[in-house]
Amino acid sequence: METAQKTFRAIDVDKIRKQFPVLAQQINGRDLVYFDNAATNQKPQRVIDALVEYYSGYNANIHRGIHTLAEKATRAYEQTRETARDFIHAASAEEIIFTRGVTESINLVAATYGRAFVGKGDEIIISTLEHHSNIVPWQFVCEANGATLKVIPVTADGDLDLDVFKQHLSPRTRIVAVNHASNSLGTINPVKEIIRLAHDAGAVVLIDGAQAGAHISIDVQDLDCDFYCLSSHKMYGPTGTGIVYGKKELLEKMPPYQGGGEMIKEVRFEKTTYNDLPYKFEAGTPNIADVIAYRHAMEFILELGRENIAAHEHDLLTYGAKRLAELKSVTPVGISRSKVAVLAFTVKGIHHFDVGQMLDTRGIAVRTGHHCTQPLMDCYGIEGTVRASFAVYNTKKEIDQLIEGLERIISFMKK
Repeated sequence: METAQKTFRAIDVDKIRKQFPVLAQQINGRDLVYFDNAATNQKPQRVIDALVEYYSGYNANIHRGIHTLAEKATRAYEQTRETARDFIHAASAEEIIFTRGVTESINLVAATYGRAFVGKGDEIIISTLEHHSNIVPWQFVCEANGATLKVIPVTADGDLDLDVFKQHLSPRTRIVAVNHASNSLGTINPVKEIIRLAHDAGAVVLIDGAQAGAHISIDVQDLDCDFYCLSSHKMYGPTGTGIVYGKKELLEKMPPYQGGGEMIKEVRFEKTTYNDLPYKFEAGTPNIADVIAYRHAMEFILELGRENIAAHEHDLLTYGAKRLAELKSVTPVGISRSKVAVLAFTVKGIHHFDVGQMLDTRGIAVRTGHHCTQPLMDCYGIEGTVRASFAVYNTKKEIDQLIEGLERIISFMKK
């Protein structure tokens, strides 16, 4: 991440931590050190309060009700859509579709655009860095429509091999789907260049932004991506909600994803006419409370400033990588020069699962396993890693506790 030559506002971590009630607890008699942010991060009190306020003050179904509670709920729900539009710099709120998160967002695009516009002999390109949720839906499309899946390889450092990507592109390429940042390694991909190259070949591009939303400034118009996906729970918001952005002209061409209420204009046994955007893709009663609370999570990020958050996390990443390098038994996995705050590593002679369990006894929460990126682990010839992923509320002192914990584990296992 390029942080040099820029001026950032310092993050007051102590003040921020007081906004997260879960961080005040102890685990196994020790202060909680939460380094599992790439899986889900913790929620500030304002997000929790928004959930409670909805259910205790104006719980009602949205859009079709004319009573006071329904109108208040509808306004709050649609306000999140406007905030999401601003958050990613979309041209219109009509381009913001609410989903259950990135997994459903990708499945929506695959099941609608993919099924409709990818045919026999066509090609879809993904990368070795992808989460399973950006692999399996495209396999569904290929199996159903007779298309071919091509994969961009990854270098030893954890970067995508763009030379091979260029070779993969052809007049038969219909979709390119890659993540903005890797959940396993933290690699930030050169998505703007990938989008440009894909468009030159006539393909549309979906960006999985699950690991970018809380860490990287996003401008979908500047990127010129066709689809962009976000998950609330990786952005200090509730689980079970997120968005897929799509260019209006593409969304209008795509068939609906699910049938039911809200996505229709008129229903007759002979024929149903579908609703306008964005409601065409939002069948049934949505996850109202969590969508409303999602706005408060985005506002939390915007108020802190994404560049300020990125600078703080980059400082943690640099410090963590330096401290980790002091441990001779530890091997880092994924050392790209452009990363979000993720440290993945293995410990010689100790299974990653055992490392995770022993760190937990010291109150340190990390993730272990293949992180839903099994093909990537196969590429490196390993079963999995220990992954420590940082957020705006983490500190260097906590990293020191991680290193101390690893030193004790390594020393104990050698006896």
